[in-house]
Amino acid sequence: MARASDPNISSTQVTEWSLVYQGFDPAAEGLREALCTLGNGYVATRGAGAEVTADGTHYPGTYVGGCYNRLETEMAGRVVGNEDLVNVPNWLVLTFRIDGGGWFSFAQVDVLSYRQELNLATGVLVRSVRFRDAEGRETALEARRLVHMGAPHLAAHETTITALNWAGRLDLRTALDGRVVNTGVERYRALAHQHLVPLEVEVREDRMFLRVQTSQSRVELAMACRTRVFTGGQIATPDRRGTAEPGLVAQDITVEAVQDVPVTVEKVVSLFTSRDRAISECGLEATKAVQRAGSFDELMQGHARAWEHLWRRFDIALETERDDGNPGSELGILRLHVFHLLQTVSPHIRDLDVGVPARGLHGEAYRGHVFWDELFIFPLLNLRMPEITRALLMYRYRRLPEARRAAEQAGYHGAMFPWQSGSNGREETQQLHLNPRSGRWIADRSHRQRHVNSAIAYNVWQYYQVTVDFEFLSFFGAELLLEIARFWSSISIYNPELGRYEIRGVMGPDEYHDGYPDTDEPGLNNNAYTNLMAVWVLCRALDVLELLPEDRSAELRARLGLSPEEIARWVEISHKMHLVFTDGVLQQFEGYDRLDELDWDRYREQYADIHRLDRILEAEGDSANRYKLSKQADVLMLFYLFSTEELQELFERLGYPFDPATIPKTIDYYMSRTSHGSTLSRIVDAWVLSRSFRSGSWELFSEALESDVADIQGGTTAEGIHLGAMAGTVDIVQRCYTGIETRGDVLRLNPWLPERLRCVRLRVTYRGQAIQLEITHEHVTVTALPSGAGSITLAIGDETFELQPGQTRITPLAAKT
Repeated sequence: MARASDPNISSTQVTEWSLVYQGFDPAAEGLREALCTLGNGYVATRGAGAEVTADGTHYPGTYVGGCYNRLETEMAGRVVGNEDLVNVPNWLVLTFRIDGGGWFSFAQVDVLSYRQELNLATGVLVRSVRFRDAEGRETALEARRLVHMGAPHLAAHETTITALNWAGRLDLRTALDGRVVNTGVERYRALAHQHLVPLEVEVREDRMFLRVQTSQSRVELAMACRTRVFTGGQIATPDRRGTAEPGLVAQDITVEAVQDVPVTVEKVVSLFTSRDRAISECGLEATKAVQRAGSFDELMQGHARAWEHLWRRFDIALETERDDGNPGSELGILRLHVFHLLQTVSPHIRDLDVGVPARGLHGEAYRGHVFWDELFIFPLLNLRMPEITRALLMYRYRRLPEARRAAEQAGYHGAMFPWQSGSNGREETQQLHLNPRSGRWIADRSHRQRHVNSAIAYNVWQYYQVTVDFEFLSFFGAELLLEIARFWSSISIYNPELGRYEIRGVMGPDEYHDGYPDTDEPGLNNNAYTNLMAVWVLCRALDVLELLPEDRSAELRARLGLSPEEIARWVEISHKMHLVFTDGVLQQFEGYDRLDELDWDRYREQYADIHRLDRILEAEGDSANRYKLSKQADVLMLFYLFSTEELQELFERLGYPFDPATIPKTIDYYMSRTSHGSTLSRIVDAWVLSRSFRSGSWELFSEALESDVADIQGGTTAEGIHLGAMAGTVDIVQRCYTGIETRGDVLRLNPWLPERLRCVRLRVTYRGQAIQLEITHEHVTVTALPSGAGSITLAIGDETFELQPGQTRITPLAAKT
């Protein structure tokens, strides 16, 4: 069994530009593999060793953005269909054995030292291992890997093996394995998981080729590989023996290892699919790409250069303090979060039809589906590289016909987007989900989270506010906004007793409540977040109709059949939507105030980890529907998305009193009833506390930073990182603590740094103008970098001014308490 010479050697270190693991720790391998994933937006590969297989400890998965496949499984007496992001062929396979013994396994050697480093600046994963086998032979293994950020179809892995106290025969095996399945999430393993059908394999000289196809979606994937061997730094011509069978192509290579002379195996791989643009046939393109590819070192130069250019736009620098006076790891974790965001949605996705998988391209959790997490991701992209946001919004626009069909089938008008989206925009939310605590399969009603529609509309409007991309708004964004507004209008029902409109039978962001106690009827009435967001969407749709040129507005109204009577209904609903209050607190939904209070102390004492109270209660034969509790922010999402001024405008439009003094009371009310069962929860709570309780905000922000690095949910990160939470932490620094708002044709800054955050430096782009910001507790320095863009209107506190390209403005800040 593998062991380290020092049992306490296993550790994690985050520096400003790296994530470092010391010591081999089988229990932590899944987490490490997820966090050491390498990708470029087109494809990503988990950070598993090239010599391991999917064995319960390791999971070497590779995923291509937008590559889905649907399978059916008989479950609980019914046939259930699920669409998954496909685990594509494993290109990593590169293992070895000594003198004809067993193929390398950590379980069969003594690990003398182990170090794994993810270099965030260059996007290279490096691993160094020394081990002793049962015969006493000591060997050093050095491995480097990249997934090329500049050339999205290329990846490379290099392994160097050095015999430290022996010499003899060294057998190497390199392969492309298309026999892989989707089994990266334990609770899904009872479902069908064989997605790939073998089509073609070939091996010749130093080249291998593999072509497979997904079984239902019929996406072809082609991989080509070149494997070269070097001894002592010189190219070698070893014996090679090829193996080809359905779904697998391999080569066995034999060399003579000399003591202290390194043997290096370089593996360069290309991947193309039938979904790619500007290709004749994916197999031909894969073969050509490998033939033309340079060496590992040559590829690394271009790869590192691409990352350098990305970091110039996306880097964020900050100075912090800790109680012990030592600098914290906040900066390194923030950069790690940016790194994984860019590996999922890089500039390469501009030519792809892909959305934002909530768990990145890092694992199989949530089956690679697209939720509302983009609401937490797009603000970061808008201010750094908005062309990525535009491409991702087009994913939604292309699925507008499916959303229209879903609304029609449900008896509504306009467009009703799904809570979970995959390949074509149909509703992918599972009908049943497994509670791992009770072992029971339970009806899943989360598709009733209609607020995803408002998130899409919000994203369209915020993108436009930052970019003034009028072409997008005119030809794509306006149609999305209008059709979503039409949906909210059609789902709103007038209640003559109240003299107001209601939205009934939905779920809010809270997710713990999917119905009322002691009833089988699904859904909740008048969820505050859903209702108020619907009003906001209707207002923005009315704005768009005024904003568009008269001829374009008329074209859209005619094509959509949008009558004056329907628009008049939008106006009426936007003034008469129903909200529920109790003692001045906006109620999460109608009837929330009548639910029981939970004995939080008892549950914390009994279970310690109560993040997933819904699962705990169901396992006890109880239901979260009975209690005043939340998985994550619901009402508080309103304070996350809108300023006090914007909320006041909405409430006054509806004729409800709005006293800013009630905001802290509302925050306290809901935060004391939240279990933080989602990694997004601390993002929202840190944001809403940033003005009233800065130390509390920083504490929640720090906890959010640790969500994936420390895997605070107890094993979920190994199944895929939480991309919304990662982007959300960066955005807290970028927009919340700096006080950046983009509304009314003005870039507003109202900084409010927590005590421990001494300085923030970052670069943003607003309406085509790159801006360098430095913010401390004492001053704001704004530099508009030289460009051909026009001036921008900037507001800092109560002062508004024009800033020309090339100008710098330093504004003192008043002390804040």
